[in-house]
Amino acid sequence: MRATITATSRFLPEKVLTNSDLEKLVDTTSEWILSRTGISERRIVENGEVTSHMGTKVSLELLEKTGIDPSEIDVIIVGTITPDMIFPSTACLIQNKIKAVNAWGFDLSAACSGFLFALEAGAKMIESGAYKKIIVIGAETMSSILNYEDRNTCILFGDGAGGVMLEPAKGDEGIIDSLLYSDGSGGDFLKMEAGGSLHPASIDTVEKRMHFLQQNGRKVYKFAVKGMAESSQAVLQRNNLSGKDLSLFIPHQANRRIIEASAERLGLRQDQILINIDRYANTTAGTIPIGISDAVDSGRLKQGDYVILTAFGAGFTWGSILVRWGNCK
Repeated sequence: MRATITATSRFLPEKVLTNSDLEKLVDTTSEWILSRTGISERRIVENGEVTSHMGTKVSLELLEKTGIDPSEIDVIIVGTITPDMIFPSTACLIQNKIKAVNAWGFDLSAACSGFLFALEAGAKMIESGAYKKIIVIGAETMSSILNYEDRNTCILFGDGAGGVMLEPAKGDEGIIDSLLYSDGSGGDFLKMEAGGSLHPASIDTVEKRMHFLQQNGRKVYKFAVKGMAESSQAVLQRNNLSGKDLSLFIPHQANRRIIEASAERLGLRQDQILINIDRYANTTAGTIPIGISDAVDSGRLKQGDYVILTAFGAGFTWGSILVRWGNCK
């Protein structure tokens, strides 16, 4: 039994932060940001639009599209590194808000790979036969952990959420295969130091700005291109496919240069690649489900298409999932 995606949804805050807006905050230019990253603008939450709020909006739309009653949901999995709070989990908050009274759930922390890891977990639950209806969400309020005085990081990220409904497949469609990886030796290159048991919140951690995201961009770039390209190539080869067989390549939207370099290694044409980083920037665990929803709404996916989902994130974490597209709303 395979798991298949039967509906997609996304939520983007209405507030737009443009490159020109960032010129007023840090020493940068709109042209520099666009040329180096491919980003023109990003969405930022207003007061009250926390991660669970966005995930709830996504979940309610998934229920509406599929006609599923909240009481039928078995599991809710949320990929996020910006939960509303350390506990209870964002999944529990969403479960309560949508009145999924029979569901259990949990948050999964894998940074930019969070949705991929959550999708894999949900798919295996469906394949086990124990569960029939699972909501998988990637949601991030990245603006809550950004230092808007650090031009190297604040220009890269935005807020947003996306998600899918997973159900048992009726035919040969669904999630075919995956290759997922972790390498903790890369942990120092992309991290948020404080707020956990190593550095609990204190006056000292706040003054040292340890509650903000920190990134070594050059290191991350090098590993991201290699990780996404090689895992995608490997999962295709394992299923006797190549880049020519793909209808769509939906990569994590971290940097346009990373996306294009990864796609070039796979020998993909421009029309095979989904890119929306120009409008949304890097929404971390939200990029892939937002991209999937964009692709469905714009008619870029049809039944029977082969799709690769791939990401690279803090941890380091990375990998690729091969999907044969089914009947999705």
